[in-house]
Amino acid sequence: MGVVTYGYSPAMPFPRKLLNSYEEITVDLHPHWIYFAQPALMLTGAIAVAIVVLSLTDGSLQNVLAFLTVALIVVGSCWVIVRYLKWTSTNFVITTHRLIFRQGIFAKHGVEIPLERVMNVNFNQSILERIVGAGDLLIESGGKDGQQRFSDIRKPEQVMNLIHAQVESNSNRHDQPAAAPPPPVSVDVAGQLEKLEGLRSRGTITPEEFEEQKRRLLS
Repeated sequence: MGVVTYGYSPAMPFPRKLLNSYEEITVDLHPHWIYFAQPALMLTGAIAVAIVVLSLTDGSLQNVLAFLTVALIVVGSCWVIVRYLKWTSTNFVITTHRLIFRQGIFAKHGVEIPLERVMNVNFNQSILERIVGAGDLLIESGGKDGQQRFSDIRKPEQVMNLIHAQVESNSNRHDQPAAAPPPPVSVDVAGQLEKLEGLRSRGTITPEEFEEQKRRLLS
């Protein structure tokens, strides 16, 4: 299968230095934008509450509520920033030999599954996720972890098909028979001896060199 780059992010791609020399990336994904839904909703709600508070109340109560809503806006803003940093440092990668999930702003953690150990791949989408094109992937492998769930994957059904295609391609590559060794080269010993005798008679080689070359041919 040719190399297919799907959902590749030029802003923060998976580091090439973490790949083996024989590997190529076929899929490189950051989480779907629905990953930002919770902090974005909180920040939007805090801003809406702040507008209502400032327009409907006055006096000391207004000051208290305004302080609380500003605090909520600050918390929501910080949550969005942290979530963005986590988004940029999260990669779901398919290479020609393995699946890689890597996450973490400072401390990194991740999962690696060799393609030959992948036993089954399923996807799961809620109604909202189906509308926006997001979902979860469930990957069963022969490793010690058994089943792994990866959330907020873009177009999970397409990614599932790409995993199956890469697993099949990898399996076919391993099943190909090894190249047959080249046939042995036949040596015309009699002809070579005749040439050596001619060289000896013309004085091109010494009798000692003739005997040495003859011994090599006969061995």
